[in-house]
Amino acid sequence: MVSVHTIVVTGFGTNSHVETAHTARLAGSDRVDIIHFADLAAGMATLDDYQFLIFPGGFLDGDDLGAAQAAAVRWRFAKDPQGTPLYEHLSRFLDRGGLILGICNGFQLLVKLGILPSLNNELFSRTVSLGHNDSARFEDRWVTLRVNKESPCVFTKGFDRFAMPVRHGEGKIVCRSEDVLQRLWKEGHVALQYADPKTLLPTDAYPANPNGSPLSIAGLTNPNGHVLGLMPHPEAFHHVTNHPRWTAGELDSPPGTMLFSNAVRFLKAC
Repeated sequence: MVSVHTIVVTGFGTNSHVETAHTARLAGSDRVDIIHFADLAAGMATLDDYQFLIFPGGFLDGDDLGAAQAAAVRWRFAKDPQGTPLYEHLSRFLDRGGLILGICNGFQLLVKLGILPSLNNELFSRTVSLGHNDSARFEDRWVTLRVNKESPCVFTKGFDRFAMPVRHGEGKIVCRSEDVLQRLWKEGHVALQYADPKTLLPTDAYPANPNGSPLSIAGLTNPNGHVLGLMPHPEAFHHVTNHPRWTAGELDSPPGTMLFSNAVRFLKAC
């Protein structure tokens, strides 16, 4: 069985890296390292040593210039000591079958890098972004997520719903065109949707849909399902006692840990 090594990238405003690494350990990852971006750029660490890459939540660069925008530029232009651009390391990581999870700020980074949604399997071509919530305020609440079972996403296989908290000010999906939006659904890129907690139907109604995303989009995946970006925080629901209603016995959703567990199981089986 393959030993799964997980890297959680931190630095420049990331603030959910410790609980994200803890969740990866709970999910069965054999090794979990929290690595600063600067160490990757300096060649002190390399993505070649890992199969599971996680971009956790936070406020990269204080969200100046837009959420994760500065970080996307950093990834595009930074080079390792041998002169190889770091984005080429990301491309190589995906080519050899690695899995990538981007949570909240990490999701914002993935879309601004053009890793998601990778329409036509084109990496680093930006077609989607994440804009300000329709409420024009920071949203901090629990939401219900519906899994799109037609999606190829490795992380969500075998589940129909999740409950997770959101905490973001820029979480609304914005597409380059209406055609891009429709392709996200038709081609299976929509992995998770905000849903009514009673009916589990996708919803545009606030606050069940906390940001006003079209098609109720809460998470996107790439064509082969190896990359998942989502605005809610699965690492914040790694145990039943994290849920605000657990003492009332109203839990009908698996912890967010299961997204990580699916990824680890998939990699161990490779």
